[in-house]
Amino acid sequence: MNLVIIGAQWGDEGKGKIVDYLADRAENVIRFSGGANAGHTIVAGGRTYKLHLVPSGMVYPGKQCLLGAAMVIDPEALFNELAELETQGVDWKGRLFVSDRAHLVLPSYKAVDKEQDQKRRFPIGTTGRGIGIAYGQKANRDGLRVCDLYDEKFYSRLTAEEKAFLDPYKEKLAPMVVNAAYWMEERKNSMNLFEGAQGALLDLDSGTYPFVSSGFSCAAGASVGGCVGPKKLDKILGIFKAYQTRVGNGPFPTEFKEERDGDLETLVRELGHEYGVTTGRARRCGYLDLTALRYACIVNGITGLVLTHIDVYDGMDEIRACVGYRIDGKETAEFPSKITDLEKAEPVLKTFKGWKKPLGGVRSKAELPTECLDYLNFIEEFTGTPISIISVGPDRDQTFNAEDPWTK
Repeated sequence: MNLVIIGAQWGDEGKGKIVDYLADRAENVIRFSGGANAGHTIVAGGRTYKLHLVPSGMVYPGKQCLLGAAMVIDPEALFNELAELETQGVDWKGRLFVSDRAHLVLPSYKAVDKEQDQKRRFPIGTTGRGIGIAYGQKANRDGLRVCDLYDEKFYSRLTAEEKAFLDPYKEKLAPMVVNAAYWMEERKNSMNLFEGAQGALLDLDSGTYPFVSSGFSCAAGASVGGCVGPKKLDKILGIFKAYQTRVGNGPFPTEFKEERDGDLETLVRELGHEYGVTTGRARRCGYLDLTALRYACIVNGITGLVLTHIDVYDGMDEIRACVGYRIDGKETAEFPSKITDLEKAEPVLKTFKGWKKPLGGVRSKAELPTECLDYLNFIEEFTGTPISIISVGPDRDQTFNAEDPWTK
């Protein structure tokens, strides 16, 4: 079975935690897109793991993991991350594989990344990790793939500086390099978990362009980066937080405003620990945008939703969520393509009664307070998509199924 996990918002929804949770029954975990600009946090066994390139399934003993063909990999960042995992007791050797078609990120890309962002018509607030440059080189057909490290004709055309950076990693990478198409074919009857990066609203084509990432963060990216045909994807789970966050520049219709919402942004940010794993930047916070979530479900064919951070609302008297936009005095239930429309969109908010009870100890949907269930039922009806998994805290055991995600 092939189960796909994507973020259904602007990233930072809790993908790492959910992939780790689902890895219990997975045999292989395939990271299909993005690079070291991603940040996934996993809390298990009293330890906190912060991952950027390595699939979140690596923390689970015995699972095989693949860095897919649509990824862009900084070898220095990769081996630094693996060294850190070793100090935390994670045995990765013999379990991590790298697609020979994945592209590489060179040190020179990082400076260019920052310079280019400053010159853009609309600066996007890049992480400066060289990700966009690597994808740009790829699209220009002038990129460097993992397999090119072992092609002397190709390698001889690199600069002395590029070779000096790459030479120490060639031997280290060699045992991990595989032709991912055949690696996946050998595992076609296995339980395969496909892990996305960033979120659906950051996808290059269906996201809030140009304030998007450079890779495939949509569900279709699992097929491209995971080297399997689209018909072989069995289920697609979209992860969303009980509220909305965004990092960097770009439109955010439901962002908290002090004049309307008081100190709600600070409260939610602190309760939800909304600081970037990769950059440490404080995330922008706002009301859950159900209009955007429904759009993400439509364009990605999401078959089930995964709700995280619902416990952040435990102490609140009421909860509000966006059910539409008001643009130039007109209400709409559609998620606009034009950035200018999103920038001036005012959220149409619906209020729900809070439950005023701690959810951290809840281990089934039936145990949730009535007010919380009412909120969840409305989300399911509005998006037309069932909530399959619910997380009520940061630990691995604070997650439970509303329905079994591993059944076709």
